[in-house]
Amino acid sequence: KGSDFESILSELFGGSGRFGGGGRGMRFSFGGGGPFGGYQRNQQAHTKGSDLEYELPLTLEEVAAGTQKVVSFQHKGRSEKITVKIPKGMISGKKVRIAGKGEPNPYGGPAGDLYIKSKVLGHPVYDVQAQDLYINRDIKLSEAILGTNISVPTLSGKELKLKIPAGTKHKTKMRLSGHGLPHMHGKGQGDLYVRIHIKMPKRLTKKQKSLIEQLAETGL
Repeated sequence: KGSDFESILSELFGGSGRFGGGGRGMRFSFGGGGPFGGYQRNQQAHTKGSDLEYELPLTLEEVAAGTQKVVSFQHKGRSEKITVKIPKGMISGKKVRIAGKGEPNPYGGPAGDLYIKSKVLGHPVYDVQAQDLYINRDIKLSEAILGTNISVPTLSGKELKLKIPAGTKHKTKMRLSGHGLPHMHGKGQGDLYVRIHIKMPKRLTKKQKSLIEQLAETGL
């Protein structure tokens, strides 16, 4: 404390915080409760206010193409709306900064910033892992044995043809390069992975059963 500091100086230099003693020296005193009060207030005035974080739900399509969203939040004790540009590839956890829209500094300094944090909503077709997309596709047992071609939808609305080679196993994962989500503020895109599920029939007709039995006799 300032008063304690002055007492120590008084004892060292002889009364009332004067250098030289006997009242002939230079008196000094500290305003604001201590020698560092003014410095502390100056530092506080230059320190930013607290930052705010707003979690923004986004669809997978919005993440892929980029969008604009109107965000409503509390700023300086009142409700405020701003339009935020969401760049492509803003997957869950990624943030954009809005300068000066955070908490005000009580000492008159600059306000903090507002961070918009993405939260990607679930999708009925695709699973998301970073910039990569995953989709399940079912094929028949005969198609897995003999091979086939299937159609795979992309997030952009295109249909891609994918060749399934003969002898493909259940839960095989096949990659379609560059058909995932774009990278935020970067070049290129993630990949689209197709997970192959082989449908096993729960019931066989008499003809199917007979044919399977014949195949079994051949060692298949």
